[in-house]
Amino acid sequence: MTDLLPLVRRSRLLLSLSLVVLLSVALLVACGDDDAPPPSTPAPTEAATEAPADAATEAATPAPTEAPTEEATPEPTAAATEAPTEAPPAPGYPRDVVDLFGRTVTIPDLPKAIVAISPTATELVYAVGGTVVGRTRTVNYPPEALEATDVGNAYQPNPEAILALEPDLVVADSTIHIAPDVRETLEGLGVPVIFAGAASVDEVVTGLTLLGEVLDNPDGAAEAVAAVEAARAAAREALAGQDLSAVILIGDRDRNLYAAKASSYGGSILDAVGLANPADVQPDSGPFPGFTRVSPEALLEFDPVYIFTVTPAPPPAPRLSGMLGFFPGMSGLQAMANGRVIEIDVQLLVQSPGPRVIEAFAAIVEAVTGSGQ
Repeated sequence: MTDLLPLVRRSRLLLSLSLVVLLSVALLVACGDDDAPPPSTPAPTEAATEAPADAATEAATPAPTEAPTEEATPEPTAAATEAPTEAPPAPGYPRDVVDLFGRTVTIPDLPKAIVAISPTATELVYAVGGTVVGRTRTVNYPPEALEATDVGNAYQPNPEAILALEPDLVVADSTIHIAPDVRETLEGLGVPVIFAGAASVDEVVTGLTLLGEVLDNPDGAAEAVAAVEAARAAAREALAGQDLSAVILIGDRDRNLYAAKASSYGGSILDAVGLANPADVQPDSGPFPGFTRVSPEALLEFDPVYIFTVTPAPPPAPRLSGMLGFFPGMSGLQAMANGRVIEIDVQLLVQSPGPRVIEAFAAIVEAVTGSGQ
């Protein structure tokens, strides 16, 4: 019995060692299984293991957002991020024009926002198919020009009001804005400025041609010029063959009288229709350019067949034609005796010289041919 005890103990030790080896091998096999979750990942729950494969895939793949990913939307190129360039100028622009002061002015593009700062400038623009966004206070023709913004008096336009309209062209008046300080102000606006006016019938034609070039409408300008030339020719023909003389008179508040010379707009109209103007030989005098101051004695010496009067003051101020008989000695004039003293609209002869010279021709022809001649 005593001899068997060591043998039993040895057998138990070998059995214990065998169990340890088997346990170690089992642990090594379990740790090397690729399908098992890593130690840091909890085992899937029963609900997760029962879910279909499609649902598991959907859960594992995040849903795409509405915004495109950086990979789907390429970065914009440098050209695409640049600010859009300005539209190129209209065909034929920029172009250089020469205005009635002999200035060469560059017109960068077809003007779209025009400010005209006299009645004449406004009418020239509309006569060749243009429109204005700004005009002076006394403008009343054409009617659509009244919709434009008032930029002040023609003799003292408001620079701030002009610039507030953001014009791309200013049409000034070569007759009104001849003073150096006014010209300097207008030329300093930083906007292309052209000077166009009508000190004579010929300058109406020149002004129309200039605006047609500036506004890229030479055909419209040519049509307007043709209408003026046709009206002049018709008026001259209607009065041809008659030995007629006439003066155009304007008065001031001191009852002084001034007669238009050929160097004035009204005087050029008399010349255009073939009427002799006895005042034309007199020197310029008085406040009106192209006019000469005349005394009743000088008028008696002229003794014109017709006297055309203009009254600057609006009604109800009395018309000069009705007041002329109150001047001493005037009753001896043949024009007074024969009822040939005719009032002409001050706008046509003084305030708004321009394309409506056609109406001025017609008024003179009507006065002469409809007076019993």
